[in-house]
Amino acid sequence: MPDVFKPELKDLHPAETSDNAFDLVADFDNFVVVDKAPGISFHIDEGRSGLCILVSEHLGKQLFPVHRLDKATSGLVVLAKNQDFARSLTEQFSTRTTEKYYLAIAQGKPAKKQGWIIGDMHKTRKGNWKLTRQQTNPAVTQFLSKSLAPGQRAYLLKPHTGKTHQLRVALKSIGVPIVGDDRYGGETSERMYLHAFGLGFDDGEARRFFLQRPRIGQLFNSAAFGDVLEEWRLPQQQPWSTYKALTFCSPQRSQR
Repeated sequence: MPDVFKPELKDLHPAETSDNAFDLVADFDNFVVVDKAPGISFHIDEGRSGLCILVSEHLGKQLFPVHRLDKATSGLVVLAKNQDFARSLTEQFSTRTTEKYYLAIAQGKPAKKQGWIIGDMHKTRKGNWKLTRQQTNPAVTQFLSKSLAPGQRAYLLKPHTGKTHQLRVALKSIGVPIVGDDRYGGETSERMYLHAFGLGFDDGEARRFFLQRPRIGQLFNSAAFGDVLEEWRLPQQQPWSTYKALTFCSPQRSQR
């Protein structure tokens, strides 16, 4: 059996909200895993150091990025400590052998509580993207959802591809934009409620899997969300294979 990082229940409880750019989750010989705060860019932004530089300075060691999160998205990021392992991780992300799980909170109610969202992504005006019915090179996302309050649901997302704004566009396309996602029609909020929750990959010695609960955001720290997260605390064990694949979830208006 592969070695897997299995967090205790305490690891899934919210940490104190802080202004820190990141929290160090794990530090291994060939890589580190950090929890990025929302609002922190991955690269230099308006003259301010990005995440990779900040973590490198904190550890006093050059690090190599292999994937990224949007500025507004919080959560798990792995950084390689050497070029050989960076190449290994890049290959795993490219061949989709990594495991990725995200948490989101969105407004409205989808027509189905779980399923697949599949379609090509086309670029539109001002750097936005939209999902289409074509499947030449589709973005593929699975989702589960549970009610938090009237007109508001929590989502557990499992992307099978890694395209720009994929999850934000996926939820927008089924009529439930993410809270705080101004670009795609989400309700105004203190942050965008999208968080990289789970990350799994092979480090050459074992299969590693990391989980990190979101630490910033009133809705993420609510009792209702905590109850839902308790059910999703092991996302890789959810019944993903039981949901039938749809060729396309067409854009629709959410149910209020």
